[in-house]
Amino acid sequence: MSKKKEVINTDELPLTDELVSAYLQDNPEFFNRNAELMTGLRLSDIQRGTVSLVERQQQQLRQKVHNLEDEITQLMSVASHNESLFMLYSDLYLRLLDCQSANELLDCLAQTTTELLSLAAFKLYLQDATIVEHECLSKNDCQGVMQNRLSTSDYYFGRLQQSEQQLIFSHNCTGSVVLVKLIHDDKELGFLAISSDDAHHFDPRMDTLLLSQFKRLVSKLLQQHLFL
Repeated sequence: MSKKKEVINTDELPLTDELVSAYLQDNPEFFNRNAELMTGLRLSDIQRGTVSLVERQQQQLRQKVHNLEDEITQLMSVASHNESLFMLYSDLYLRLLDCQSANELLDCLAQTTTELLSLAAFKLYLQDATIVEHECLSKNDCQGVMQNRLSTSDYYFGRLQQSEQQLIFSHNCTGSVVLVKLIHDDKELGFLAISSDDAHHFDPRMDTLLLSQFKRLVSKLLQQHLFL
């Protein structure tokens, strides 16, 4: 006796995208059993009109390859930039270590940060007065700036208020700045400020690895040359 075939009422089971997708995922051999659909199905394409399922698949694979190539190019560009930046900082460190006096150290800091790193201006604010006179030393009281911008972090990236710009640089900065708190043996010495004409150069998302090494070295050298 033959088994009666069960009839499914499609009105009670509406066909949806999710249902079709689930069926194809559960039945990976579907297109093997219906190979003619691979080339017979016509899909709408904005640029090419209509294409087959195989052509659409090839197009998507080409796009994925293109995206991967773009990502690789961007990673190589970032790696090249980081390598160049590392070499610049290495050169800067050697110059700073060769300084024999406080004035020579301050000259080196001002010149190398503006010339070697191609930045606009450099200023140094020290909480304790020193007998050294130098144009890179901020003569104004910047304690309020330090408390406002560096009380919870050793770095500040971005824009400053005009009043803060005047206190630190004695002029307005059209671009962005970075403030770096200087600490040696748990003592806050002050901060250094570097400005860029590019409003987006110093961004809060910047990595601070190189700056961290830079500020440790500068703090140590300032302590040696200015406060001993």
